Amino acid sequence: MDYPSQLVPVAEGVHVWAPDGSGTWGLANCVLVTSDRSAALVDTPYSETLTRRLLTAAEQVLPDGASITTVINTHANGDHCYGNEFLPQAEVIATQSALDHACLEPTPAQMQQLVHGGDPDSPLGWYMKKHFGRFDYSGLQLRCPDRTFTGAEDLKVGALDVRLIEVGPAHTAGDLIVHLPQRKTVCAGDIVFHGDHPVHWAGPLASVWDACSRILELDPDVIVPGHGPIMGPDQLRDYMAYLTYVREQAHTLHRHGLPADEAALALIGEGRHPHLDLPERLFLLVAAEYRHLESDPQPPNLVQLVAQAARLALDLETAQIHPSAPRPISGSAATVPTDSGV
Repeated sequence: MDYPSQLVPVAEGVHVWAPDGSGTWGLANCVLVTSDRSAALVDTPYSETLTRRLLTAAEQVLPDGASITTVINTHANGDHCYGNEFLPQAEVIATQSALDHACLEPTPAQMQQLVHGGDPDSPLGWYMKKHFGRFDYSGLQLRCPDRTFTGAEDLKVGALDVRLIEVGPAHTAGDLIVHLPQRKTVCAGDIVFHGDHPVHWAGPLASVWDACSRILELDPDVIVPGHGPIMGPDQLRDYMAYLTYVREQAHTLHRHGLPADEAALALIGEGRHPHLDLPERLFLLVAAEYRHLESDPQPPNLVQLVAQAARLALDLETAQIHPSAPRPISGSAATVPTDSGV
């Protein structure tokens, strides 16, 4: 895969490092914000190789005499923070909830084992190798935030106002968005995906929808999703409609007694969003919603959830299941009931 060697300007002093991660995992957008001789970076990539590629590209657009002195992590998923250690002079900022829940995330060493030491003949081993095999996590050290906050935090990058707004739990327990009011830009992190089915670990989906609504209230012209192409308000509204659809169908299927895997298969079978890749992620969305419907107090087991999604993905890929003709995973008819209201 040819990773970007340049950052793309989206507003004055705002550049995006946007690898083409369509149809796969882990290739997150990062945003460089510059003003005068100051610079901040929103999120860091998944590996040393990617982070050094980003930093080399950043040197082309940094103002004379400027260096990156602030790193903002939108949440604690590794594809948005594993590169922190390669900016040792920068202060890393995140929400307190992101720090509190970082222990639920796989460490770089655990990811290395899952990706490069797993059984390639198992669904999980096959899936991890397919989507994460390009990343080398060996030797990476997790660098946690130096400073945390709750609610909101105001920063300055040169003459630019930067407002950090906590919007989790939503995608994860500790999400934040970054508002650049003078540039009418919002960095949404993984609250927003563009081009693939999203994955949301914490939920419920109503909270993700509310976070998107919060973005719209800021009246941005430019929205940088966590993954995928830059978008505008109308595209964000389309994404919110998608979230509403999945949420309503999940509630209906739960009420009819379908387990999460069969509910996901029913949604895939409807084929409502054929332009989106990674349909197996619908299982992760449904599972998150089911946990809230069932008031499950246990934190999600991320590896176990991905293993179940991997089984679905393998069945889809090997034509054991066809998206346009859904069949149950465990016995009952996996179709969306007609009283879904959608």
